[in-house]
Amino acid sequence: MRRKQKRLLRGAGILLPIFALPSPYGIGTFGKDAYRFVNFLSGSGVSYWQVLPIGPTSYGDSPYQSFSAFAGNPYFIDLDLLIEEGLLTSEEVSLDWGDDPSRVDYAKLYKNRFQVLKKAFSRSHFFESPSYRDFCRENPWLEDYAFYMALKMYFHAASWLLWPEEVRRRDPQTLRKYRTLLLQEIEFWKFCQFCFFRQWTALKTYAHEEGIEIIGDLPIYVSLDSADVWAQPSLFCLDESLKPKEVAGVPPDAFSATGQLWGNPLYNWEKMKEDHFFWWQQRMKFSAGLFDVIRMDHFIGIARYYAIPYGEKTAENGHWEKGPGKALLEAISPALGDSRLIAEDLGVVVPAVTRLRKSFGYPGMKVLQFAFDSTPKNPYLPDHYEQNCIVYCGTHDNETMSGFFAHQKPEILRFAKSYLGVHSRKELNWACIRAAYASAADLAVIQMQDLLSLGNEARMNYPSTISGNWCWRLKQGQLSSKLSQKLLDYAQLYDRKGGIFNERV
Repeated sequence: MRRKQKRLLRGAGILLPIFALPSPYGIGTFGKDAYRFVNFLSGSGVSYWQVLPIGPTSYGDSPYQSFSAFAGNPYFIDLDLLIEEGLLTSEEVSLDWGDDPSRVDYAKLYKNRFQVLKKAFSRSHFFESPSYRDFCRENPWLEDYAFYMALKMYFHAASWLLWPEEVRRRDPQTLRKYRTLLLQEIEFWKFCQFCFFRQWTALKTYAHEEGIEIIGDLPIYVSLDSADVWAQPSLFCLDESLKPKEVAGVPPDAFSATGQLWGNPLYNWEKMKEDHFFWWQQRMKFSAGLFDVIRMDHFIGIARYYAIPYGEKTAENGHWEKGPGKALLEAISPALGDSRLIAEDLGVVVPAVTRLRKSFGYPGMKVLQFAFDSTPKNPYLPDHYEQNCIVYCGTHDNETMSGFFAHQKPEILRFAKSYLGVHSRKELNWACIRAAYASAADLAVIQMQDLLSLGNEARMNYPSTISGNWCWRLKQGQLSSKLSQKLLDYAQLYDRKGGIFNERV
């Protein structure tokens, strides 16, 4: 008999990506402001910090399109910590990181960050230490990733599909030649990963000491332009020229009239079954070492997935295919260890998705922003929640709550105000936060932007668009003691000041 996952203990969380933290270097890092945020969480009665994917981003800067399913984003390496170690000077990091502290300037980051990190690498002796050698040995994905990034930089940042034929097809003699040629560059990318995971581990350890668990985000698909696809093309549905046969996305929905064309290559599930989904087992085991709870993005794709012919301009002409289902989940469940899984089951949910999720005990997701546009029977209204679920006011793909209510039809506003017991539109944002806290859901997670009552100028992502997303950042001074006390009052009032670490104590 399959053992179901234990439910999450009742608690509250805040969704704030690493890149959205304050820092003097243009993007959030694992430095002092990350530790300050942990302190804010702890003092606010919040038990969970949810982040977005932490992998190295590619074109479009989306954390859901990464150069690796395993590697970390070098942008998050804190430069002040490298200064403390004597690898950099204050003068060397005093560069133009952007003019607006509330927005990430990715162009300036790309221009300056790797130059600075290479200076640190040139002074480092990490590669002589036992801890560095252990890190390289314990992470078998590292060699392919570092080699891939070295090749990418050598070929002027081009996608691997545009590399010379012998390199694309991993001809052994050609690869030996390039490994020799790019030896130092390969070591640089390994150095970046060593720094990333060393700083991440220290931050996670501190969070645990403060009673905070980390919820990570696992994109179901990997990027076409990634070390994963280049290194193991047989695991993906590619044609003889190594181009995708079909790509991932979702059909037309509330987010987009033409659907969402993600462009990720689809998995060769039949091939993956041959070794009992070993690649997925390794991925889940690695993620379980990084996060206490793992939100599996697009869980629907496990039951069935949407396949769009490669080369289509929209997602309108795709078709549904049966996914690996319980065979995959049975293979990866042991790899989770003590970590737990959240199933992101938003979208077109067929009965098979719900049955699969419930058979493993995974909590699903509820989004309050979807609750007010129909009738009192809307399943996203809090009075319909089961306990084993996670409620969000909105996610990274939604408008902020203030932005959402600013343009709704009068009948939606009337229903929302009546349901939430308020009299004005301006009260709706915090009324939703309170409703999430008061609900039966085991976990209530609120975006930082909604806690600050910000409008759509602070929106994180507009699905089906490329430019201007993933840029919003928290500014210094926005985490007030007044906000902390309000959240603490809610946590105590609605019995959410818990979490697994507090129970252990």
